[in-house]
Parts: sequence; structure tokens; C-alpha cells
Amino acid sequence: MEQRQYRVGIIGATGMVGQRFALLLAEHPWFQVAALAASARSAGKTYGDLMKTRWMMNEPLPAGLRDIVVLDAVKDMNDVAAGVDFVFCAVDMKKEEIRALEEAYAKAECPVISNNSAFRGAADVPMIVPELNAAHSEVIPAQRKRLGTKRGFIAVKSNCSLQSYVPALFPLKGVEDVLVCTYQAISGASKTFETWPEMNDNVIPYIGGEEEKSELEPLKIYGKVTDGKIVNASLPRFTAQCIRVPVSDGHLAAVFCRFSEGQKPSKEEILDTWRSFKGTAQELELPSAPKRFLHYFEEDNMPQTKLQRDLEGGMAVSVGRLREDTQYDYKFVCLSHNTLRGAAGGAVLMAELLCAQGWITRF
Repeated sequence: MEQRQYRVGIIGATGMVGQRFALLLAEHPWFQVAALAASARSAGKTYGDLMKTRWMMNEPLPAGLRDIVVLDAVKDMNDVAAGVDFVFCAVDMKKEEIRALEEAYAKAECPVISNNSAFRGAADVPMIVPELNAAHSEVIPAQRKRLGTKRGFIAVKSNCSLQSYVPALFPLKGVEDVLVCTYQAISGASKTFETWPEMNDNVIPYIGGEEEKSELEPLKIYGKVTDGKIVNASLPRFTAQCIRVPVSDGHLAAVFCRFSEGQKPSKEEILDTWRSFKGTAQELELPSAPKRFLHYFEEDNMPQTKLQRDLEGGMAVSVGRLREDTQYDYKFVCLSHNTLRGAAGGAVLMAELLCAQGWITRF
């Protein structure tokens, strides 16, 4: 695929996901960071100065971004929109404020690739995992018609935890019921052990809003575009419990699934499906796409968070322990890196897809 160069902005550049965006984009073959924006408190300072005490990544802050002056995401919106081809958005604001901000950028003819949940329920806003539902971008013309835009639109990334297990379920035919328990890293709350010491030697059996997202969002991914709207699927039915565990990065999921009558596959058929599964991201050879999306581990004690979360640059999904169950048909475990595949990396991959499909164009 030919190499492209797009000018991009990061809205919410000072937060944990914004920092992950900064790392991923600093050396990206298609995308060049042309603008950084954050809250009014951060505006007017260089990114390097702001990050002296806020940088939470293990890797150093990219040298090429140090001297960029951070703009006010709200007041300087027109300047940001005029200087980029599209923006990534990962802000810590109230949902109604996020909706207003992202829609304002879209109406300024600046496409928005959002890490936020504010528009995930909107029927004309695609929520894309590139390997699973790349065709949902077909809803963009309907959204543009509603917004009154020619270039501008909003596309959202799904919840980070479901990207560990929905990819393993999606290629299996006839799944009817799913029970999932997720064991989620503290970076999912934009925390480190230094900033959240009470998580050391602790488990919290509640993550606000997470279970509702885990039960509803997969149905949109499974849905179909009909008459300018994404119509959610009715199956599989999901029920979830989401637990915060003392892990820095990586969301693990224990999955139980039941198939419709007469559609239960053999274990070997499931393994063959996982081994051979490719999505649009692999077919297009997008820069951030893992070579193999789903990796199955035969060992009883795999996958492990610390060992497999960085597989293929943190963009692959690890699966293991597939076996028959006494109440459901099968059970297995899944793992993905929550701030890479689940957050910033998944959003970058989605942007690559939308560029390759022609929905995002250069000025």
C-alpha cells in the first residue's frame, strides 16, 4: 500500500491515552503530529514542559513533540481544525461536554477519531474494530448529512475491555449466550501504582459503567448498517462482571459461551477458525495491524498478562484454555493490551482503515 502523509492533532494530549497517542504517532509512517491540545490550564506551554511531572509512559517523551505549544482544545478549536487533516480525541470531560466538543470539530470539517464513550450509542456514529466490522464506515455519509458537513464526522473506538474477548467470539458462528468476567488493569483508569497506591495487593469488584458497556457495545459491533443507521444485533446476549486488579497494563477476560441448538462446533473447528481468521486490517496490511490477530496458546497457564500483553506491538489478542464447560458449551480466556489494542493503538488502526477506505482525505 502506498505511503501517505496526514497531519494529525491529539486532543487531550496530556492524559494517559493522549500520551500513548503521542508515542504511537511520533514514528508513524502515515501520520505526522501537527497540533496538540488540552484544557485551558495546559494551553500556552510546550508539551515538554507540561510533561516534566506528568509523563506516565515507560518510554521517553518523543523529542519531536517537546517544543510543540499546547493549544486550548475549546478556544483554539478553529486553529487546530485548520492545521490538521483529522484529530484523535481522548479527553477527561463530562459526556455532554465531550459530545459538544467532538461535534464542534466535526462541524468544522475536521474528522474526529474518538477514544471517548460519549457517541458510542449514536446510530450513525461508527464504532469500529477494523478486523471485525470495517463495513460500518458506510454509515458516515448519513452522519455527514445530519451534521451538514462534507469532510467532518465522528468515529469512535469501542470499550477497551471488550476488545480482548469479542475478537475471539466474532468469527464463531451461532454464538447465542456469553458470560464474561474481565480482570482489568489500573491504566484503564488512567492510573499507575504511584498515583493509585491503594491498588497494591488489592482487587476492586466494581468499575463504574463498565458492565453496561460490556453488555451493550458488542451488539453494535455485531450490528448491520441499514438505511443510514447501525442496527444493533440481538445476539449474542452478553452478561458481564468487571473487576479491577493490581496489574499495570493488560485486560484479561474469562469467557463462557453457548451456541444455538445444532450449531455447536468442535474444539478443533474453533481452533481452526481462530488460527485462520483475518480481518480487513490484515488484508489491507495497515501499518498498525498485527500480522496475526488471534494467537492461541496451548499451555494451560497461558496467556499471562505480563508475558503476552505486548504481543505484536500490543495489537494482537491472545487466547487460551479452550475447553468444554458443564453449563455453557465452551470456556476460554482472552488477553489484550488495554491502552494499545484497547485504546490509542486501536484508534490509530481505525484511522488507518478510514484513510485507506477514503473517508479521511488530506486537505
